[in-house]
Amino acid sequence: MKKILLAIIAAFTFNAVALAQAKKPILMVVPSDVYCIQKGYTTKFGDEALPDYKTMLQNDRNMRMAITKLAGIMADRGFPLKDLEQELKNLDREAAEAAAMQSKNGAEIMESPLDKLKRVAKADIIIDLDFSIEKKGPQSYVNFNIKGLDAYTAKQVAGAAGSGKPSTTAAPELLLEEAVINYMDEFNGRLQAHFDDMFANGREIKLQVKRFGTASFDFETEFEYNGNEMEFIDIVDAWMAKSCVKGRFSRVDATENLIKYEQVRMPLFKGESQVAVDARSFANDLRSAIRKAPFNADVKVYQRGLGEAWLILGEK
Repeated sequence: MKKILLAIIAAFTFNAVALAQAKKPILMVVPSDVYCIQKGYTTKFGDEALPDYKTMLQNDRNMRMAITKLAGIMADRGFPLKDLEQELKNLDREAAEAAAMQSKNGAEIMESPLDKLKRVAKADIIIDLDFSIEKKGPQSYVNFNIKGLDAYTAKQVAGAAGSGKPSTTAAPELLLEEAVINYMDEFNGRLQAHFDDMFANGREIKLQVKRFGTASFDFETEFEYNGNEMEFIDIVDAWMAKSCVKGRFSRVDATENLIKYEQVRMPLFKGESQVAVDARSFANDLRSAIRKAPFNADVKVYQRGLGEAWLILGEK
């Protein structure tokens, strides 16, 4: 009886510690596109004007201080953060190391600045911050708009907007703190609820399987799988059902040359060491399966940001 009682106490203690150490989403505060474009902090990506965060941080003291203040508010509530300025420095170092890297055909990798930043930082949630300082006679006040965006899907999972009280003396970052503080508990609750859902049901990504013209088979080719003759499309479906959390995924297209999946719920972590999983590592597991018999196919993995990956059969 004593042993049973001790086992129950130990199990309860373990569960209590596990709950106390429950993982929280990693956040990064980033100025909104609207703010950067309106202030002229932009860079060209093809024909599109995108935010230039580095120039913004070097020239816009108000936004820099506002980012620091909002990051502090989130940290005080127990949410770990990635620092935008430090991650930009990491990105510069990566760019210097990769400057001479090209594909076998001499092509450069194309990514938007935000995609690069997300990939390097690997934050779970991007806190998109927009604010303006308005005047009311001799007093100043802040209008703000804050969005919590899933870094993998760009879907909004939390939001808050409003105005602060006018003041004649407070600095802009203090005006922002006073304006947002009453919204933070609800905002953080929604962030945590989203992360809890990911923990229970997997992180959402997109996955595509394509083929080069050099591929030895198309996706309607039949193979023996678990004692049955099945088309390659259906075999990949079976792998997805086994590998996705609770078998959750949606196949939105399937032809002899393309299989397209959305709402793919991959696990956040894998293995005994609980290594974090992103779209590329999830796709690499499928790649390993396709490289083996009976397919024996060469497969190239191409990552599009954190939340999407392509597998292309035929060559690397």
